[in-house]
Amino acid sequence: MGRIMPDEHLVPTRPLDGGGGGTGGGGGSGRPGSEWGRLGSRSRFALLERGLPDGIVVGALLVLAALLRFAFLDGRGTWDADQGHDMLVLQALVSDGSVPLLGPPTSIGDFHHGAMYYYLLAPFALLSGADPVVVVGALAAAGTIAVGVVWWLMRQVAGPLAAAIAGLLVAVSPSAIEASTFLWNPNAIGLTAALALGAAWRAGVAGHASWWLLAGFALGLTMQLHVLGVGLAVPIVALFVWAWRGVGPGASERRDFARAGLGAIALIAVQYVPLAINEATSGFAETRAALEYLAGPGTTDQLDPVSRVLFIALRIVSWPVVGLITEAAIPGIIVAFVTLAIVVWRWRAEDPDERLAVRSFGLAIAWSAVFLSVAGGGLTTVVPGLPNDHYHAFVDPMVIGIIAIGLARLASGRISAAGAGHDATGRAVAAIAVLLIVLAGIGQWPPITASDGGWPAARSAGERIAASTGDRSILLVGLPLFKSTGAYAFPLVHGGRSVVPVTGPDAIDEATVRALEGSAALVIACDRLFENVLLARCSDTAEDEVIRRRVGFSYVLADRFEASSRTVISVYLPAGVAPR
Repeated sequence: MGRIMPDEHLVPTRPLDGGGGGTGGGGGSGRPGSEWGRLGSRSRFALLERGLPDGIVVGALLVLAALLRFAFLDGRGTWDADQGHDMLVLQALVSDGSVPLLGPPTSIGDFHHGAMYYYLLAPFALLSGADPVVVVGALAAAGTIAVGVVWWLMRQVAGPLAAAIAGLLVAVSPSAIEASTFLWNPNAIGLTAALALGAAWRAGVAGHASWWLLAGFALGLTMQLHVLGVGLAVPIVALFVWAWRGVGPGASERRDFARAGLGAIALIAVQYVPLAINEATSGFAETRAALEYLAGPGTTDQLDPVSRVLFIALRIVSWPVVGLITEAAIPGIIVAFVTLAIVVWRWRAEDPDERLAVRSFGLAIAWSAVFLSVAGGGLTTVVPGLPNDHYHAFVDPMVIGIIAIGLARLASGRISAAGAGHDATGRAVAAIAVLLIVLAGIGQWPPITASDGGWPAARSAGERIAASTGDRSILLVGLPLFKSTGAYAFPLVHGGRSVVPVTGPDAIDEATVRALEGSAALVIACDRLFENVLLARCSDTAEDEVIRRRVGFSYVLADRFEASSRTVISVYLPAGVAPR
């Protein structure tokens, strides 16, 4: 493959001094003369650089990440409608061979994310008989691997010290840990985005064109896992265009580069084949739904456009370090200011690789804030009790990367041309900063047991519902009516019960119930989080509304219990059937 020839004004004037850089995958960017990639080899930051090989450092980071993600995995992650819905799809795929053409429904319109999410999890569902713990374990493994991939990305960009700092920050990140412990389509984006960025850097800066294929495949996965993952395409394409300008004049080199770029596009397109099949067989239903959303009123928040962009930028930058901004406002604001300060400080860095990384990552964060202010409905609103901030997960590796570059530069002692006089101070400040960031992250770690009890609580609720309803079919209703019933439908279906889920304001009517000939049990799962929407209370008027006005049969209450701190389950049997 051809090599990218850097612009003349970017070529460092210093020759290599035998440090840990050089070409290839070992250190730095792989470009001859690159100084920043060898920064750590001159650092006196203790054993990390001179005494510990890369394998030991990354191995320790992976062990730490695995311990923090796999511990107590059974009940650590939340279990609600989305998790039950996804497991129902995987259950159907495993047991009936029903191949989904669409991914999970979006929360911003009546269209869907990509089906690749289900295909990635399908092997784990198949091997385990659709066991949710095993499937979530796949996401925990993805979160663990993401730590190594971020290390690899930053090892190329900024050397071993920055890589170690970045890997540590991702390993202990509260948002990254949480994303590894429950089932949700955006939760693997930390891995796919880092992989796309790392491969793009390897292709565009180190000059290995074939790596664009991996960059394209990983970018496609990011877009499949969440529709707004398309935002990552802009920085990846920008790096491609930048690199194309430096391709050598040889026809073969340009041909290799072009072929790799076209191959990357093809790998993205292949991932959309299931969507294309769905569109061809459904009258382009997804396209029409997306266009309706885009033509809609958009966001209804009261913030002006500038305030909206700034608030979203604050959420983007604080999220991978301290989690949700409303739960760690002061640390989040500090992280945002530190990140901005690093970008300003290193914007005109003397080293071309450092300068490129800081500028490209910084501009990508700014672009993402503007993009999401338009496309990411709801990002100016935080709903307590629901998963948040998944819209911008693709930005996380770049935020961590900027912070790691700044701290590594500080720790190197080469803050300015003044030289070694700054060494001790810089190292001390960097060490304290790393410690404070780690402690701030630890303070926001998710609890050992999810507030709703996770999968074990849902499984127990399903067993109690099954015992209360005998061998009857189950008409399962969620309140409010727009909420999916998947959280409790899955444990029932997984246990072999016949369930008719009811979702939507017009779904419960006399015809629906009479179709079951009045023999089905009626089970209502009422979510207290939405009582203000229902204008009624669970365990009281909310369920009565369904019984009195929506159902054409007379039912009697057979059982009522709290499945979690949020959800009340009410089991009704047809009149004349004695309650348990």
